Amino acid sequence: MNKKMIVYILGKMMGVEGLLLLIPALVSLIYHEKSVISFLIVAAVLLVIYMVFGRKLPASKQIYGKEGFVIVGLAWILWSAFGALPFVISGSIPYYIDALFETISGFTTTGSTILADIEALPMGISFWRSFTHWIGGMGVLVFVMMITSLDDENAMPLMRAEVPGPEADKLVPKARHTARLLYGMYFVLTAAEVVFLLFGGMNLYDALLHAFSTAGTGGFSNRAASVSFYDSAYIDGVITVFMILFGINFNLYFFILLKDWKSILKNEELWAYLGIVGVSIAIITGNILKIYGTVAHAFRYASFQVGSIITTTGFATADYDQWPELSKSILLALMFVGACAGSTGGGIKVSRLLIIVKSIRREVRKMLHPNAVTIIKVNGKKIGQDTLKNVNLYLTCYIIIMIVSILLVSIDNFDFATTFSGVLTTMSNVGPGISKVGPVMNFHPFSTVSKLVFCFDMLIGRLEIFPYLLLLSPELWRRRF
Repeated sequence: MNKKMIVYILGKMMGVEGLLLLIPALVSLIYHEKSVISFLIVAAVLLVIYMVFGRKLPASKQIYGKEGFVIVGLAWILWSAFGALPFVISGSIPYYIDALFETISGFTTTGSTILADIEALPMGISFWRSFTHWIGGMGVLVFVMMITSLDDENAMPLMRAEVPGPEADKLVPKARHTARLLYGMYFVLTAAEVVFLLFGGMNLYDALLHAFSTAGTGGFSNRAASVSFYDSAYIDGVITVFMILFGINFNLYFFILLKDWKSILKNEELWAYLGIVGVSIAIITGNILKIYGTVAHAFRYASFQVGSIITTTGFATADYDQWPELSKSILLALMFVGACAGSTGGGIKVSRLLIIVKSIRREVRKMLHPNAVTIIKVNGKKIGQDTLKNVNLYLTCYIIIMIVSILLVSIDNFDFATTFSGVLTTMSNVGPGISKVGPVMNFHPFSTVSKLVFCFDMLIGRLEIFPYLLLLSPELWRRRF
């Protein structure tokens, strides 16, 4: 294992985070807040770390898959560990574990919170809280690849380890150029949402924060009532549309640039995703019609909550914990499903579910026709045995980790709905759950141990388990590669 290259890349990443902290520091300075000092202190420490570890390129530069997983796993932990410090130093979240929970929730675009009085946060701190969503949405390593000169041979193992979904595809031959294309499209969509929100009457600060959270499908708001604070059908509609757009595989936006409409129209994952969204909205609209009185009102709240949950954004315009059981059950199921692979959303991913459904169908056909040759295809591409094995392994690990997490969190003795949905919503990077972790509640009452379990669940949910299974493997640290 090329440990010197691992340290070099991590050192470079610390420098990038240090520079990013200067942005909320500027916001604090504009609003004349003392929290500017907390950002400057942490930024200075990170830049010193960069000067020591991230400037001198090692003689041996090559890294492979195992180094990629280690770098990605450690990078997210280190970025979260240092990113939590401004909350603590400024006094906004005095207890470090709470600050770490909030920061991991931000970078992993989960949106779960321990804060009850969100509006009491200084403007700079609130900006950093939502900005972590935007950075983490496309991936912190992808962000670093975009702005640094990391060579292409080393970039692709990092991208494969971080980009969510069964497979990570390059849009163009060079991985670094792929990262820049992804962030270019990401930036354009974010900017477009800011403009639309400004037209809806939001001020620039609020529009930026809500666009950051929508783009990263995270759900942090600077309002305690979330998006419902604005009580605007227009704003609800804009955010609903953009949540669904950010839940789509970004490769499809690249096809739009190429005017390759055929590839878009033939994309099975896209149609499955839109189909799930449409059916869920229709059923919930009918189910909550008595609560809201008119189809238009029921549709408005159903579509927002469905878009928020399936894309794992976590914004809320209604307390869906008060809805009928059918609606709550559908939303709970959508937490499992998640968005498309290659999007900023979390969850199991629609593409994996497609592969599972087609695998089941293939096995049934084999039972009926033992001699028939059956091939699994998604989007016209053959799914190899390695991908199939990885999907099955991922789901097995997902279920085992969920069961263990539920058992650990159950020590706090909350009701099962709270415990189960708390674990599910953090593993799927959704944000709110049901019962005591519903859309109008928070995670503050949990013990330190439970919060650490949730932190772990958020990280493995965002990086899809394997980087942290590798880091926790004793063989990795014993064996000389």
